[in-house]
Formats: sequence, structure tokens, C-alpha cells
Amino acid sequence: MNPPKGYDHDTGTMVSMLENLRARIVYSTQELNQEQTDFLLDDKANRIGAMIMHLAATEVYYQAYTFEGRGFNEEEKSKWETALNLGDVARSEFIGKPIQYYLDIWAEVRQKTLDTLKEKDDKWFAKLAKGGQTDNHWAWFHVMEHQANHMGQINMIRSRLPE
Repeated sequence: MNPPKGYDHDTGTMVSMLENLRARIVYSTQELNQEQTDFLLDDKANRIGAMIMHLAATEVYYQAYTFEGRGFNEEEKSKWETALNLGDVARSEFIGKPIQYYLDIWAEVRQKTLDTLKEKDDKWFAKLAKGGQTDNHWAWFHVMEHQANHMGQINMIRSRLPE
């Protein structure tokens, strides 16, 4: 498999896989109406919009962790922590916005990932994440794994949406 233009091989492969997962989630959610976007399977579940915000928040966290060698700063915590943690607060906060609102936020986050990964090479992927115990390759594999996990949850919830 040839990497996308502008990327080394490992970087390009990771980018291709991240983008494939994102495209599949976008495809399966982009036509949801407001009732479907806000559907709550039960009082412990998460809405699809909240899960997409969670994916964006997780990606922002891993941008900070791998690109800058840090966790969230106070501004980022304020903006992203509810989406990162989900739960009761997220169930009340992430409601009443169209699906495109969430997809646009995730697209903006992803663009930063893509732009920054273009500056990285295969050697960067093999390096330990600054201050971490894992290498950058594992960290971004985890982002991808996380997205695949939530893609399954989203698709399960879609199968339970009211007609």
C-alpha cells in the first residue's frame, strides 16, 4: 500500500486507517435527524452526537500528548473534558444540536491531526511519546482502536433508533 502523498509509509498507513474509520462513522451518521441524533437508548447510554464529540476530544488529547508531550491545559480541559469523560453531564450538554455540528467539530480536529502528521516521519512514530511509556505509533493506534470501538456502539444505537 502506498502512503498518501506527503506522508512516510507508516505515517501514511496510519492516516489512511484513521481516515477510513472517520469516513465510515460520518457515512453512518450524516443523515440522522434531530430525534435520532439525540436518541438515548437508556439512562446510562450516550447519544450519538455525544460520542462523536468524545471521539473529537480523545483525538485532541492525543494531539497534545504526542505532538506536544503534555496533557490538557486548563483551557482545553474546560472545552473538552465533558466530551472526554461522557456520563451524566455529557448526556445533558450534548443535546439539541444537529449531527453536522458534531461532525464539523470532529473534521476541524482531524484536519489538525492530518496537518501535523504531514510534518512527522516514520522515526517519529517509533519514538516514545514525550513523558509517556508508549511510542507514538501505539498512541495513534489507540486513537484508531477507540474510534472503531465507538463506531460499533454508534451502529448498535442506530439499529435501535425509533422508526
